[in-house]
Amino acid sequence: MVEKLDAAARAALATELPLWTLEGEHLRRSFRFRDFAEAFAFMTRVALLAEKQDHHPEWSNVWNRVEIALSTHDAGGLSARDVALARAIDALLPF
Repeated sequence: MVEKLDAAARAALATELPLWTLEGEHLRRSFRFRDFAEAFAFMTRVALLAEKQDHHPEWSNVWNRVEIALSTHDAGGLSARDVALARAIDALLPF
């Protein structure tokens, strides 16, 4: 079973993943792109990462915006799997 992050690991997230926000038991980040095609291409790349890691985000897309929330249901909150996927998602972008 996957374990939830402890208090020290949660506190480190602000430094480790500065573009993500901690909201309860979710890591969240909003992305904006030039248009729908660019947003959808990004979602496709994230989907491939998520499938490879067998860890799937909660997300939504409206035209050029993508909202992603990460949490590990098996752990009942945030886990190292969420941190790993957030890092991999960040690595997809030049900014």
